[in-house]
Amino acid sequence: MDEPKKMKIALIEDEEVLSSVLENKLKKEGFEVFTAMDGEAGLALITAIRPDLILLDILMPKMDGFGVLTHLSQDKELAKIPVIIISNSGQPVEIDKALALGVKDYLVKAEFDPQEVLDKIKKQLHMPSAPSEAVAQTPEEKAKRIDVKAFRILLVEDDNFLRDLIYHKMTKEGFTVEQGLDGEDGLKKAIESKPHLILLDLILPGIDGFEVLKKIREEETIKQVPVIILSNLGQKDDIEKGMKLGATDYLIKAHNTPGEIIEKVRGVLAKSYPGS
Repeated sequence: MDEPKKMKIALIEDEEVLSSVLENKLKKEGFEVFTAMDGEAGLALITAIRPDLILLDILMPKMDGFGVLTHLSQDKELAKIPVIIISNSGQPVEIDKALALGVKDYLVKAEFDPQEVLDKIKKQLHMPSAPSEAVAQTPEEKAKRIDVKAFRILLVEDDNFLRDLIYHKMTKEGFTVEQGLDGEDGLKKAIESKPHLILLDLILPGIDGFEVLKKIREEETIKQVPVIILSNLGQKDDIEKGMKLGATDYLIKAHNTPGEIIEKVRGVLAKSYPGS
C-alpha cells in the first residue's frame, strides 16, 4: 500500500533559529517542509512547489512579506494557498493589511509557540488535532505544578532572537529571568545573583560555555546550581564533554521548541528543589 502523500509547507523566514525550530517541529509531525530565507526566493519556491500552506515572515531581505502576498494575490491558483503570517510586529494596522491581502491567520514572534503554529496549520488544512492525553502523575506532570515565581533563572545566550524568545516565554509563565549576553557576563551574573538554574549556550563571545560551566563547578557558592546546556553543538563528543563538566542536561536548540525547553527547566527544578 502506498504511503499517504505528505502535506507540503513553504516556510519563508530569515531568522535561522526560528526557521530551524519550526522545520524540525513540522517534519516530526509528518509534513514536508521547504524553506527560503528571503522574499524573492520564497516567491520562487512557492511558484515551483505549489505548497499546501505557507508560513510567511513580514520583514525579510529582497522582498518583504507584503510584496510576496501581493504577487500571490495576482495569481488565481497561488491565491488559494492559505497563508499564516509570523511577524515581529503585532500592530493592528499591519494585521489588517495582511488580512486584506488574504492572510488566514497571524502570529507574533514575541509570543511564538511552535505548538500553536502547528495547531493553526492543522486548522487551515482541516486536519484533526492530536487527542488530549489523559492526565498522568508523571514527573513531568508534577513539575508543571511547581511555583515558578519562587525561582530565578539565568539565561546565558548571545543570539538576540532566541534569547528574547525564551525570555518572554519564561517571564510570561511567571519565572524571574536574568540575561547574560556572553560568557564573562554570564559567569559574573551567576556568581553575583546565585540563580536557581542556568540555561547556558556553548558558543559565546569571549569565554565559551564549556569554560563557563567549568568555572561554575569550581565556584563554591554556585557549584550545586543546575545547568542546562542549550546549544547548536550536537556531536556526541560535545554532549559528553558538557556532561563530564557537570551539566545537568544537554539540549540541542534545533530539536527543542521554547515550550519544550521550559518543560525541561520545570522538570530539573522539581528534581533539584523537591518540595518547592
